Parts: sequence; structure tokens; C-alpha cells
Amino acid sequence: MKWLLGVLVSTVLVGAFVPRSADAQPTARVFRIGILGNEDNPPWEGLRRGLRDLGYVHSRNITFESRWSQGFPERLPALARELVASKPDVIVVSGSQAARAAKDATKTIPIVMALSQYPERQGLVESLARPGGNLTGLSTIAPQLMAKKLELLKEIAPQVSQVAVLWNPISPSEQLQVRDLTDAAAAAGVTIRSIEVRDPDVLPAALADATSSRVQGLMIIGNPITFKGRQLIADFARRNQLPSVYEEQLFVEAGGLMSYGPRFDDLFRRAAMYVDKILKGVKPAELPVEQPTKFELTLNQTTARTLGLTIPPSVLLRADRVIE
Repeated sequence: MKWLLGVLVSTVLVGAFVPRSADAQPTARVFRIGILGNEDNPPWEGLRRGLRDLGYVHSRNITFESRWSQGFPERLPALARELVASKPDVIVVSGSQAARAAKDATKTIPIVMALSQYPERQGLVESLARPGGNLTGLSTIAPQLMAKKLELLKEIAPQVSQVAVLWNPISPSEQLQVRDLTDAAAAAGVTIRSIEVRDPDVLPAALADATSSRVQGLMIIGNPITFKGRQLIADFARRNQLPSVYEEQLFVEAGGLMSYGPRFDDLFRRAAMYVDKILKGVKPAELPVEQPTKFELTLNQTTARTLGLTIPPSVLLRADRVIE
């Protein structure tokens, strides 16, 4: 009997020092990333890929909560409030209107701009070097960007002297872009015909206005409305023999003539680095807003032929991608 009692005591003592199984180990924290933008288009994969490269695996140590405006920017404030109510650790936004909506919805949750336009001139940050507050990230605007787009359009289509510009006047950032474009147009000898588009439903009428004004070229300011209608816009430009220039290659894939602007996938990948630093304890106010470092020119040769244009070899050599 004493022998049996000793065995039982020994078993209990040994069991007290046996390490817990892996299943019983404390689980790593799962961070919640809020996403606010227009639609889940390819550049967002740059953010996800960037986070994976930094060691974040979906459902293991990170999850995503997304809200999309689907071409209706007026929905962004309500979507931002929904997102804030879900209590994410960080919110990643695309576009200045989304950034404004998120900033108005929270003063405490860190916000990373994957894309923004003139954040310092809109009051989204105190300055690029010292953002202040809870918002930082990346700007898509670089000096002379609008002038470069006009220069490329004139190289491919020298006959263009009047360009219709589709934009949303409700957006403060687009007001600044059109102002810069107007300044650049004067130097290039081009007249700008402003065509305002405040809602996706009025896009067909706006395009008809461009036809009646007898412009020779078309420039599109990227926003939720024009992204939603990119196929309609590209088809219109081809049908009406209008050389067109855009900010992003998604428009060129839809049949637009060319795009020139920052590498959006690179900006979203760099946004992942901001998220990583913030999750590790760095405050947004301590992270300067960065401007684009990589630009890409995309051309659609099929569309050029449809428009009766020959793209000069000097432009083709500078292209990062040519769609045949």
C-alpha cells in the first residue's frame, strides 16, 4: 500500500513539471486592419503582399475589415464610422476623400494613406515631414506630374490643342490638381475644358458635353466615379477618336490610350511598412509622409492604331508596359 501511494505521489509531482502542449501555449495577438477605399482593385494586393513579406499571415496574426464606396464617394463618411466602430488597430485608406472621412471619424486610431493627393495643402497633415495627429502615409502627387501628362499627350498627338478634363469639384484635392493642370496647360499651349462629374449617374451626360465642345483630347482625374466608369470612358474616347491620358493603367487595360503616374502597387507595398511600424509601437505623427519614387508609363498600341496615331519610338522606349 505504501508502495502504491509513493507511485501516485511521484506521478503527480512529475506531471506538475511537464511542459504544456503547443495547443495550450498563449496565442499570438491577431491585429485587425481596417481598409477604406473605392473598390478592391489590384493595387490593394500590394498591401497584402507587403504585409505577408513582413511576416503577417491572414487569420494567424492579422485580419482585414474592408469597406468600399463602389464609385459613390459620399458614402465614405458613413463607411468610415462603421469601420471605426469595428475597433481596428490601424486603418488603411486610398484617396484623399477616404483619408478625410477616416480622420473625421477617429482621432485615436492610426490611419495610413496608401494614396493621397496634396495631404499638406488639404490640412490632412500639418506637414509632410511632421504629419502630427493620427494620420500619415504616402502622397501620389509629385512636382510637375500634371505637366508631364500633358507633355506625353502632345508627343503622341501633336494636333491636340484643347483637352477636356473630367473631375469631381466636390473633392478638394481635385480642385488643386485642376489648378496645377491649368497652370501647366498655359505653358504647353493647351486650353483646358473643365467637365465636372459629381455622380456616376451623370457620367454619360458629362461625356456628351465633351463631344459637343469639340475637344481634341481627354484627361481623366482618377477618383471613385471615374474608376467605376473606366470602361465607359475608354469606349467613349475610342469611339470619338479622342487621345486620352489617365493616372492608372487600369484605364489603359480598359482601352484607354495611355497612363502616367506613380507605381500604385509600389505605394500600397510601402503602406504595409507604415502599418508594420505602427503595430510595433511607432506613432503616426513620427512617420513623415513620403512622395512617390517610382512612376510608370503604360501605352495601348491597339487603341493608338484605332485612333490613327503612331506612337513615337522615343515614347515607346520610355514605356514600362505596352499593351498590344
